[in-house]
Amino acid sequence: MPHTSAFTTPIVGREDELSRLSGVLDRARSGEARAVLVAGDAGVGKTRVLGEVSGRAAAAGMTVLTGHCVDLGDVGLPYLPFTEVLGVLAGDERFAPVLAAHPAVDRLLGAGAESVPDAGGRVRLFESVAGLLADLADVAPLLFVLEDLHWADQSSRDLLRFLLSRGILQRPAGGAPTHRLAVFASYRADDLHRRHPLRPLLAELVRLPGVERLELRPMADPDVARLVRGLRPRPVPDTTVRRIVERAEGNAFYAEELLAATDAEAGGVPSGLADVLLIRFEQLSDTAQQVLRTAAVAGRRVEHDLLRDAVGLPEDELESALREAVERQLLVSGGGDTYSFRHALAREAVYADLLPGERARLHGSFARLLSGRGHRAETAAERAHHYRASHDLAEALAASLEAADHAHRLGAPAEELRHLEAALDIWSSVDPAARPSGEGIDSVTLTLRASAAAAHAGKSHRAVSLTRSALAGIGQDADSELAARVRYTLAGNLLSVDNLTAAFAYSSEALALIPAEPASRTWVWAAATHVMAARQVGETEVAIRVARQALRTAEQLQVTDARADLLISLATLEAGGGRRTPQGREQLKEARELARSSGNAPVELRALFNLSVGCFESGDLEECLPWVNEGLERARRAGLLSSPYPLEMRYLHLLVLYTLGRWDECLRAAASDAEVLPAAGGYTAGPALYVALARGDFKAADRARALLQGPFDWMATLVAGIVLTDAAALVGDPDEAVEQMRSTVAALTDDAGTPPDTTVRLATLALSAVADSAVALRRTGDEDGARRRAETADELVELARNVAGHGDDGIPQGPEGQAWLARAEAEWVRAVSGPDAEAWGKAVAAFDFGDPYERARCRLGYSEALLAAERRQEAAVEAGAARETAVELGATLLLEQADSLIRRGRLSDSGSHSTSPLTAREQDVLRLLALGRSNRQIGEELFITGKTASVHVSNILAKLGAAGRGEAVAIAYRRGLITPEPTASG
Repeated sequence: MPHTSAFTTPIVGREDELSRLSGVLDRARSGEARAVLVAGDAGVGKTRVLGEVSGRAAAAGMTVLTGHCVDLGDVGLPYLPFTEVLGVLAGDERFAPVLAAHPAVDRLLGAGAESVPDAGGRVRLFESVAGLLADLADVAPLLFVLEDLHWADQSSRDLLRFLLSRGILQRPAGGAPTHRLAVFASYRADDLHRRHPLRPLLAELVRLPGVERLELRPMADPDVARLVRGLRPRPVPDTTVRRIVERAEGNAFYAEELLAATDAEAGGVPSGLADVLLIRFEQLSDTAQQVLRTAAVAGRRVEHDLLRDAVGLPEDELESALREAVERQLLVSGGGDTYSFRHALAREAVYADLLPGERARLHGSFARLLSGRGHRAETAAERAHHYRASHDLAEALAASLEAADHAHRLGAPAEELRHLEAALDIWSSVDPAARPSGEGIDSVTLTLRASAAAAHAGKSHRAVSLTRSALAGIGQDADSELAARVRYTLAGNLLSVDNLTAAFAYSSEALALIPAEPASRTWVWAAATHVMAARQVGETEVAIRVARQALRTAEQLQVTDARADLLISLATLEAGGGRRTPQGREQLKEARELARSSGNAPVELRALFNLSVGCFESGDLEECLPWVNEGLERARRAGLLSSPYPLEMRYLHLLVLYTLGRWDECLRAAASDAEVLPAAGGYTAGPALYVALARGDFKAADRARALLQGPFDWMATLVAGIVLTDAAALVGDPDEAVEQMRSTVAALTDDAGTPPDTTVRLATLALSAVADSAVALRRTGDEDGARRRAETADELVELARNVAGHGDDGIPQGPEGQAWLARAEAEWVRAVSGPDAEAWGKAVAAFDFGDPYERARCRLGYSEALLAAERRQEAAVEAGAARETAVELGATLLLEQADSLIRRGRLSDSGSHSTSPLTAREQDVLRLLALGRSNRQIGEELFITGKTASVHVSNILAKLGAAGRGEAVAIAYRRGLITPEPTASG
């Protein structure tokens, strides 16, 4: 019986379950009848899994029959799923002989499942159905699927009991099962309250030897994210995906409904989903519904005592209602004498169903009850929420500020920001006399504090927006120090989003607002920020002068963390290599100790970041890792993993692993980082995308493009540029490669006109595509086209030379940058005049600092150049080494290129012997003759001279007895020495 799947949504995260069910099908096809009871909550994916496995069964030649149970209340139709299956069989003439052999089943067909009059007739009916299924299994292996068994009527349950205990799964005496049959029956686990009639049947069936139970648990969060992204043809914003994953809690149906509602609903539970969720709630008694409404206001979880006081019911009535809710699987009991909703969306649906006045009243009750327990910091967030929802804004403001203080002490900047923004949101609505009083409790200072929390939480654009709001809130008579603080804070936040010119303007204003004398902490920090901004816009002399002056003032005032910050800036500004030199590193170590002693974690992280980057730029990759690991651990302890420097260190950690060739470790670390910081984009995805592309996954390019959505992000732009440029080069699209390189460099060039250091790498990747094209054009005789490519190559190599010689700090780049420049030079020569062994040899040597993948790519270019120079033995060594590296790394594209070069260049002695009168080299020449190549073109493609190619052609003509090239090709085709090239259509 053919099976057609109606599913269009992807199936993800169910590999283990599908494998297990497929194994049952394999055993059934070999003659071992089995049954599987598939359990899972509503919407978790039971139907989808059974649909997928049914499709596989049908594709394997099995007959697939599916019967559905339907919720018809207490009075259901007897044998409904079996009647459905029999109706399908009766409509297919192929099964007519089998049906005719079991006339007792007719009573299920004609009468619409009318009841069987007596016990004897009932037994005959059951035996007849069992015989029918057994006979069907004799014709072809059979899969019988029963869906929604929790709605099955009593008669259907009885028939299923008979089939599995005494019928189709029964083993013949002394023998093995003979029926090629599998039964899969699904049911909702969350519908099975304690007195549900299916419970005793399930307990009985799972004890049978041929029956097993399979539970579909909620999907893992990464699988839900994959599902959500797979449901839309276009990329779904990360924030949307995260919100859906959080709310769906592993339920596929909920995830699909939430995604479908994203375009139409601003919040809350989609109306269709709410109706589904409220069905079970409305089946409860009035008292139980009242308890659940109250619990919904409390939140996802509520303590028993708090719920009792809020609902105001006698203890026995409350316990009875709670028992009912638990049995109906709407609530689950937890540790600490608490109750929680089984699913967050169920709570949301119940909460949304409350009347506005009822909702406000209950929130007020919870707020007062929590306050009556004492103002514990742990309950401040709850109190703020309840007071706000009950419209008591003065109390809500006080509790929000208390919650923000608590989050700050815990090192939780995201939560601190949330509470501060809640306070700012209601600030103007609270009477000034009712607002909390104290130093620093005003709207401007609170907004500045919120901007700092946003920056520490990695929300740089939000930090800028908040600081601009603080600036707008400053009056004409504002204190000059506060005005300066707002401006230098805004400058620092603008630096983090690469708005460099504006940052320099605001830091200049801040420094002008307060005098250097008398010395003050505010001036020191304004100067420290101005130093960073001046460096970014190319005002290096200004930066050094102000930094030295501010350092003296910081030492005078004993502002230790500012001293540390200024030492870091000077270490990156001083001539001679800055942080790459031993002297620079010692200065950074001193800054780290000063920042640590002062307790300023952000400055300490800046020192650690510069220490690790200095090692990387010096080519000391192994030495880089301990600094990175120390920085990430310090950020974790401070709750600053999402702040700018730790994000940079995450990328650097992955980049070092990638560059060292530890690719599998890099992928594992990237996956772990993405789970911790799913919104980190290029910082956690970049090197993993480089690995994916090198291993032949061109979907990495699509994932790279997705990083470019939303506001400008420097790291996302860099990562996407590298991936997209390299991908275009690998598929042979030089125009796209050059365009991607140019657009990326333009986007990353700072306000002073300084291109980023990564320009050298990008230009080199684009050069490789241009060189490939130039070589191919020369091979076909298109000299004009080759010349145009050479002109582009001139432009690209000049750009690489300039940036490598004058990095973003005016100092020549370190080993990595110089290695990329060496490859750029080799690619340039290849584009202009052909492969040059000396240039490629320098590129191979330059990558000795520790990048096995790029070194192998250069070795392949070196091998090609050696072949062109007829230095075959050396070429074979280089190609073999490149191939070995490709195998070790799993770099499939490089491996294909190496094998192609080894084959075309005849660099391996292995290969099968042919009965052809032609040598292996002559066969290669003959193949190119058949493609219409000239002697010069043959020579270029096979790395031999045109004269040598001419000699091979003469030998071929002589051996085949041909008068000319065309006749030689015709003879070769007739004798099977060559086969026609496949056409584009295959």
